[in-house]
Amino acid sequence: MPTPTKGPRLGGGPAHERLILANLATSLFEHKRITTTETKAKRLRPLAERLITFAKRGDLHARRRVLATISDKGVVHKLFTEIAPQVEDREGGYTRITKTGFRKGDNAPMAVIELVLEPVVKKPSAKKAAAAKAADAKPAKAEKPATEDAPAEETAEVTEAPAAEETDAAAEETVVEETPEAAADEAATEAPAEDDAK
Repeated sequence: MPTPTKGPRLGGGPAHERLILANLATSLFEHKRITTTETKAKRLRPLAERLITFAKRGDLHARRRVLATISDKGVVHKLFTEIAPQVEDREGGYTRITKTGFRKGDNAPMAVIELVLEPVVKKPSAKKAAAAKAADAKPAKAEKPATEDAPAEETAEVTEAPAAEETDAAAEETVVEETPEAAADEAATEAPAEDDAK
């Protein structure tokens, strides 16, 4: 005996169940959101997601496979041209079921099944996030020594400037003509310095 499908069977027999699901899928793709019982929504979800996967493929064979289930060519065209490009980046989970309470007449649990057409925001994996943090930390460490080198260069420039001024002053002194009196004064100042050295 073949393994039965998950969940209760809809309608009176298998053929009736296929028709019910095909009509629900047609309504879902046409309106992008339908209200039905919770059981029907749960049975519709795998079929609708399979048809959307075919539509994402987009070739002729996939279109014929969808047309075998949905007989309305206008809805199939809408599925292939409008819905499939919107879910192209999504890797599954094309439908969303939201429970809405109980129906007033027979107290059946109701649900809204809708297409998820929002763009996908991919979260980085834990490894990629750690690698990104490590990459951000390395340039920050590399920038710190560069900022420390800049003040050192500035201080070197400051120390070089007085040295340049001293050489200019020394050059000016050599240009001045020495008089005999200036030579005698220099000899007098050098003599006490020699005495102190002894």
